[in-house]
Amino acid sequence: MLTHPMPDPVAFSLGPVQVHWYGLMYVLAFGLFLALGRVRIAQPHIAAQGWKKEDLDDMLFYGMLGVIIGGRLGEVFFYTPRLFLNDPLEVFKVWHGGMSFHGGFIGVLVAMALWSRKVGRNVLDVLDFIAPLVPLGYAAGRLGNFINAELPGRVADAALPWAMRWPDTRYALQPAPVFLEGLRHPSPIYQMLIDGLLVFVIVWLYSRSARPRLAVGALFTTLYGCARFFTEYFRVPDWQVTVAGLPVTSGQMLSLPMIVGGLLMLAWAYRHPHFAGQAAR
Repeated sequence: MLTHPMPDPVAFSLGPVQVHWYGLMYVLAFGLFLALGRVRIAQPHIAAQGWKKEDLDDMLFYGMLGVIIGGRLGEVFFYTPRLFLNDPLEVFKVWHGGMSFHGGFIGVLVAMALWSRKVGRNVLDVLDFIAPLVPLGYAAGRLGNFINAELPGRVADAALPWAMRWPDTRYALQPAPVFLEGLRHPSPIYQMLIDGLLVFVIVWLYSRSARPRLAVGALFTTLYGCARFFTEYFRVPDWQVTVAGLPVTSGQMLSLPMIVGGLLMLAWAYRHPHFAGQAAR
């Protein structure tokens, strides 16, 4: 049996300003985007498309806006719509916490479409370029969730070696920690390793060679959807519905369109195998 280490969510303070680990995870995610992007630009099939290091900085700015705005909108509309109905300004209160990956995913798609239009690039080439740069940033975010003891897992078998006593964050200010009932799956770690690290390895290796336009982005979309659908079985759902007698969680509902859409896009890419730099048909 393990116990959540319960680190202080505040990494350090600069006078009155507190810097949280979760915020540092976003800094790490954006730094990984730039570092991996530089490696990707050096790949021969990518270099042939005329990508420049300056493109990364510009895309990162647009991507940050997409992640933050889309992630917050997704959190409010997908998971806590009652808060928005009671107080429409809640969507702007990012300090209350809560970011949705699926909302951030949509936000980044919109941001990249705008950036592509600005610089005159085919948006499908842009999505293929950034797809391998996303999963490690996602993994960093899940590590931040673990540090904050957020997204607790479902009750686990006590015989599981890594089953964990999980603190109840509703009582974070109590002098002695209060734990949720039963031992729990450390679901943020599962999602960090499977949805993040494993998806990164597969997509990165696949993207090292020239692929049909949209294939890399489609593979990431499909794999993330499948991985998230699986890891949701170990996480306490925000909400769930019953479909054909089976419970389907909120994360699984939002991942299903990614799986179906990703597979359709992957099939389209290989049925129309034109490559970056060619005119879209």
